[in-house]
Amino acid sequence: MTDKKNTSGSKYTERRMTKPQATKPVTTSGSDNAAAHDGAVGMAQPVNAQKQLSSFEAAMKLFHARKLREARELFVSAASGPERDVAQRARLHIAMCDRRLEQASVNLRSPEDYYNYGVALINTRNIAEARTHLEKALELAPEADHVHYALALAQALGGDQANAYANLKRAIELEPRNRIIARQDADFAPLANQPPFDALLYPEKKGW
Repeated sequence: MTDKKNTSGSKYTERRMTKPQATKPVTTSGSDNAAAHDGAVGMAQPVNAQKQLSSFEAAMKLFHARKLREARELFVSAASGPERDVAQRARLHIAMCDRRLEQASVNLRSPEDYYNYGVALINTRNIAEARTHLEKALELAPEADHVHYALALAQALGGDQANAYANLKRAIELEPRNRIIARQDADFAPLANQPPFDALLYPEKKGW
């Protein structure tokens, strides 16, 4: 994503270049340690296609339930199967599990902690995780205009235009300068001339 210049006093534009806080490796044991490196997938016991698919489907259920350690073990099993597409998807989810387990060690407490981390995740285009952290920031600070703005951007990038509009509208209500910032934000450009964003960003134009 294109980093933004500080065109105003908005906290969002000031912090677009904030990097994620340093994370400490998660200490694991047993099968987690055995599969922690890239070669672990290749060392897993071979499985047939049916077992591979069953392992992947079970792993996905655990993944969505946020039982990441258990899911990771099944993804490792699925990654060793004969179906290349399933194996590739399993390897991608192994990396996702590792990343989320590491993020769990980040010490986030205040609204600004969640906000800063969320913005950093937007910069790396980890939109789903960014939205989760920004929603937590907003829960802790519901009247923070810069949090509404950042969450609106994450929602827009994720295709959730309805919620993106609602949060951008609220950000502008709380701090009118956010309208100008959004006009200049390249990430909002695809929506700027589409209703209802056009009327929100350019209310002075007649006929909108």
